[in-house]
Parts: sequence; structure tokens; C-alpha cells
Amino acid sequence: MEIVGPKLYATIDLDKARVARTRMVERDPSHPVWDESFYIYCAHWTEDVIFTVKNDELVGATLIGRAYLPVEDIIDGRVVNKVVPILNEDRQPTGSNIRVKLQFVRVTDEGDWSLGIRSPQYQGVPRTFFNQRRGCKVTLYQDAHVPDNFDSQVPLSSGKFYEPERCWEDIFDAITNAKNLIYIAGWSVYTQITLVRDPRRPKPGGSTTLGELLKRKADEGVSVLMLIWDDRTSVEEFKKAGLMATHDQETDEYFRNTNVHCFLCPRNPDKKRSIVQGFEISTMFTHHQKTVVVDSELPEKGSQKRRIVSFVGGIDLCDGRYDAFEHPLFSSLATTHHNDFHQPNFPGASIKKGGPREPWHDIHSRLEGPIAWDVLYNFEQRWRRQVGDKFLIPPNRLDKILVHPTHSISSNNDTETWSVQLFRSIDGGAISGFPEDPKEAIEFGLVSGKDNVIDRSIQDAYINAIRRAKNFIYIENQYFLGSSFGWRSSDIKVEDIDALHLIPKELSLKIISKIEAGQRFAVYIVIPMWPEGIPESGSVQAILDWQRRTMEMMYSDITEALQRKGLDADPREYLTFFCLGNREQIGKISEYIPPERPEPDTDYSRAQHSRRFMIYVHSKMMIVDDEYIIVGSANINQRSMDGARDSEIAMGAFQPHHLVGNEPARGQIFGFRMALWQEHLGLLNRTFMHPETLECVQRVNQYAQMSWEAYSSDTFDNDLPCHLLRYPIDVNEDGTINALPGFEYFPDTKARVLGKKDEYLPPILTT
Repeated sequence: MEIVGPKLYATIDLDKARVARTRMVERDPSHPVWDESFYIYCAHWTEDVIFTVKNDELVGATLIGRAYLPVEDIIDGRVVNKVVPILNEDRQPTGSNIRVKLQFVRVTDEGDWSLGIRSPQYQGVPRTFFNQRRGCKVTLYQDAHVPDNFDSQVPLSSGKFYEPERCWEDIFDAITNAKNLIYIAGWSVYTQITLVRDPRRPKPGGSTTLGELLKRKADEGVSVLMLIWDDRTSVEEFKKAGLMATHDQETDEYFRNTNVHCFLCPRNPDKKRSIVQGFEISTMFTHHQKTVVVDSELPEKGSQKRRIVSFVGGIDLCDGRYDAFEHPLFSSLATTHHNDFHQPNFPGASIKKGGPREPWHDIHSRLEGPIAWDVLYNFEQRWRRQVGDKFLIPPNRLDKILVHPTHSISSNNDTETWSVQLFRSIDGGAISGFPEDPKEAIEFGLVSGKDNVIDRSIQDAYINAIRRAKNFIYIENQYFLGSSFGWRSSDIKVEDIDALHLIPKELSLKIISKIEAGQRFAVYIVIPMWPEGIPESGSVQAILDWQRRTMEMMYSDITEALQRKGLDADPREYLTFFCLGNREQIGKISEYIPPERPEPDTDYSRAQHSRRFMIYVHSKMMIVDDEYIIVGSANINQRSMDGARDSEIAMGAFQPHHLVGNEPARGQIFGFRMALWQEHLGLLNRTFMHPETLECVQRVNQYAQMSWEAYSSDTFDNDLPCHLLRYPIDVNEDGTINALPGFEYFPDTKARVLGKKDEYLPPILTT
């Protein structure tokens, strides 16, 4: 029997998780030959590798049949090359066959499993679009600003102390000093913000708004190009602000008829997408990258040429982002945050009604050396897809004004040099220059699908880093949900959730491997108390429900492993979740007195009365063993890790000279983590130097428990000294999750801590 269909494609499934798709074959539909290769990361329980053949339709697809290859045939690692019969839905032969060739490689057979970065010559994450670059410099930022009174006495192996840097001041200087180009990509850019606000650290021109600064640079002849996500819910004739309040229409209008070239960039689907898929992408997903690329002078004197400097991370250049380690709720409303009041969690919140504002914790980075050029190339690829070559500085002119892209900012002998690699989540609908031929695509580290070419190297970077991890992992992220193929399925159909990225499952499997080996390992995860928005709303509650299911999957894995080993240990000594919060005493000098009050018996009025609120964690960062760090725009959810949903960018980096034998790394990554812990915990402790130890994880959990009790109590006498709070859940013996006793709802709200399944919102919106 022949396989007949005008647009045939094949998929690969592990149980209920789809892990690969081929392109569509149209030329020979009766005897299709795909001849495509895939490298598939696996963390799934399954009996068979399932190959499904489908015929694509204008809406949906028609099933032709499925072929089943038992896992027992490949588990020994041999190359299997065989013809497998295609069966119908009743598992009866159709008369057709499919030839497949595959090989399974155990993670323990890979050279870097649990060994960290073994050599300074480590080449980076394999099979990615961008190679790792040597001879670079990385600056890490905690929050938009660090005031002078943040006294971080963290000793480094260099003999010096770690010195925090100041993100928005550095971006202000970079834009101010640019001579040729300023390229900005953002989810949101707001022209009315100022980047310099610390009265103890004034700068010439520091009071200039971002919009005026960019217009001035453009008038000086600098090429100022901006790609801002076009929120299609923000329509001039109806609601300019849009559902996400990104100011996209305002920013577009502000730069209209100026020398700044600002383009609103919709999240368009690839042209080959079906009608349904195209509608989903254009209305549900975003451009989420946050980059600034400028030209800068060379550190060495005597050259007229300049270099590229890039900024990558989680901080958008918009309102509500400026904050520092104190994360005030009320005390800054008369000064720093009077004209930048951000509180989207309460309907009708405004500066007129007073605090609490929503404090903002975030992480960003500055990249110098060859890696900075990769960020430039990413912008150029996106610009060409959206606008064409118009307004871009042509390559021949760049050659005249800039040093060669391979120009190192530091030598290999410099003990502070960095090796850095750029990663993305992006597809052919958002970028130009991707090869369409699947064989070419895989050579560039790209994934070819039935209708698209995808770069999902951010997920690959996380997986590789987790698999290399020796002792501990520290994560800060705005979201934490995924690996839905491993969720309990009593009340959901897991194949409909499609939050398939591997990061949560990879983390729990790493912990299991360490428990089985009798070794200590700890994973610390800091997330927001709830996703930004009205906490009782259907979307927020749905995300919290997915988050709870993710936690339960991980804790179930861990508790089962502990029971198999006969260990009576607390699973929170291996995996522990935190959130951040603040509480301010009343009566501070010159505190702002609002002329109005919130409506009584609302979350807003209760939070104002109790003078507490969460610190919103917007970070997208992972630190592994103080050796390796990932910083970018990508959340730990399917939207960010998929590659064909939100567009994202991230960097992964390490310092080769701080990989000294078996000694713990004590370079800039270590200093940065310790400074973050000092910000969150309000102190430094020697046990923090070894996060994997039982003593450290117990102590951090103890501090977080005490802070949660102070945060959630009905009365309080002092400001909260420690912002790190226990996430308000308990773990049962079987790994299931309960809210802490007495805290079914978050303080001051009627929002369930564990969330609630939404019967109406499609999972693609909230995963």
C-alpha cells in the first residue's frame, strides 16, 4: 500500500511528548523521502519511539499511521537501521512501512556528565548557531542600579573584592558615547524614563529622558535603530495602552518624523504556517529579546577604529524597572518612584492612591569582545526580516569604522578573560538568513520542523549546563513550569498541555543521580510570589496551577529516590523554592502621603494597611557551581524555551582561569552570586560559599522561613531585614504539594497559592 497525501510530514514522539517534526514532502507524496537528521535531548519515560506520518491540511492534519520502535531495541546504544511497519489507530498494519535510523546515547556516556567545565579549552554548547567566543569581557548586573551604600565584601581568588556594577548608568554612558550606531531591541521601550536617578551619583545630562537622548544622538548623525514588539492589542483607535502596557504605540508616535528609525515588530509566523498556527503566533506570542548594541572606543589608545559593546538580559528600558537592593514599597514614592509608580497587580492602582509599589528585581549583562558582534548580527538578522537592509550601516562601512569581529578585548593569559556563547529562541518568521534545507539547518544547530526552521539553543544551553553540574545550581526566573509529559495526569490530558521543554525534568533527574550516587547536590530556585497581574485572575491562577504540577513532578521524583535509598531526608534539602518580599515600617521621614485611598476590602487596601508586598522576580538566570552562568530574556516556560513562540536571547559564560583543579571557582560568577545572596538575605555567611552542603541549604531555608513568618504575621515592628522568603508550600511524603498551613491564599489576597485549573483559557496562552 502506498502512502498518499499532497503534504506529508513525519513526527517523532516519546510517549505523549512530540520531540521532532520533519518538513513536508510535496513532490513525491506516494513514496516520501525525508532524509532528515535530528539530535534529540531525552528525559522521558517511554516504551516506544513513535514515528507518526500525517498529511497537512489548511486547518489541522490527517493521520496516516504510526510506527512503533521499542525502546529495548535501542537502549544498548547500538545504531539501529530498520524498516518499521506503519499501523493505523487500532494498531493494525496499513501495508506501508517507514525506514528509520537512530542511536541512543546515555547521558552518563557523555564526557562532561557531572564533571563541570573540565578544561579552560571547553568549546561551549555543541550544535548551536553561534560558536563560543574567547577573549571576551562580561559585566554582570543585579537590578537596574546598585547604590554606593551596598557594601559587598566578597573576596575573590584574585585577592580583590567583588565590585557590583550599575546597569542603567552604564547603558546611559554607552548611548551617550556612541559615535556611529545605537541598535535597540525590546519587548517594551518607554521614552519618558531617565536612566540616571541616584542623587549621590549625578552625571552630565543625566536628567535627559531616554527618548530625548536617542533623538539627540540621531541628530548628531548616529544611526539609531529600534525594534519594538508590536502588541496587537494596542490599537490607536481603541486602547492605545494595550493589554501588556508596553507603550509601543506611544514610542512609535514619539519618534515619528525624527531621525530615530523605530519600527514596531509584530511576532509574525513563518509564511508556511497553517492558518490556525499563524493566528496563534501573531496574537499570543511576543518579541521578548532585550538588547542594546553600540559602538565604543577601544580600551587601548592610538587607534581611530572603534568596537562593538552589547547589553543582554532581562531588563527592558521602560517604566517600573528602576530599582536597587532595598526594593522600597513606600519610602521612595516621594522621590525616585514618584513619577515611575508601577503596580499592575491591583486594579486602579496609582501614585495618587499610594503604595505599595511593585519592587523589581532583575539581572542583565554587558558583553565586550567578539561575543558583542554576535548580538549585533542577531539584531541585523531581525531587522532584515522586518525592514530589509534599509537604514542598517552596510558591512563595507562597518569595516572602516570598527575593528575586526574577532578582535579580543582580553588575552588568553588575562586571568579575568571570559569565554562566552550566544543562544536564542527564535524561528524563520522572526529572522532572515536561516537555511531552508534541513541538512544545512542541522549544520547550523537549527531544528527544522514541518513548516519552520527554529533556533532553540537557549533550552539546549540549560540542558547542557544542568548535565555538567557537579555540586549545585542557583536559578532566578520569572516563571518556572514545564516538562508537562511528566505531570500527574488524573485531571488533565498531558498531551494537550504541550509545555514540553526539559529543564524541570533535567533538574530532578540530576538530583536523583546524586542521591543514587550518595553525593550532596542542591538546587535553589527563586521565583515571584505569583506571576505579575491580578492574582485572582484566571490566567495567573492557571500559571500557578502549572507551576504546582511542575513542582510536584520534581518532588515526586526526589522523594521516590530518597525512599529507594532508605534515606529519611527532607526533599527541600535537595530542591528548595523561594520568593522575594518586603515589608516597611510606617512613619519614615518625609514619606509620601497619598491624596486618595484604595477601595476598602481590596487586595490594594489590605496590602497598604499591612505595608507588605512581593518583590517581583523578573530575572532569567542560572548559575552552575559558580563556574558557569546563563543570563538572558528567556523564562523557564514553554513560551520562552520553544523557539517558535516568544523570541528570546541569552548568553552563557565562564572564566577559564577560575577553573583550578578541584578547588571551587572564586571568580566574578562567584562574587555575583554572593552579592545576590547578600541582597536577598541581608547578610553574608561563610556557609554561603558552599551552597551544596547540607549546612548551607538548611541555613538558607531557616532564614527564609523566619522571613516568611515576619512577612506574613499580623503585626510587625521593624522593616523586613531579609527579603528571601520561603515559597509558601509544604512537600508531602509522596512529593505532592500543599499550601503552608493557614496560607491557602497569598497574604492580603484571595488568590490561591497552588493556583486553579482554568477550563476556558487554552494552555498555549499560559504555558
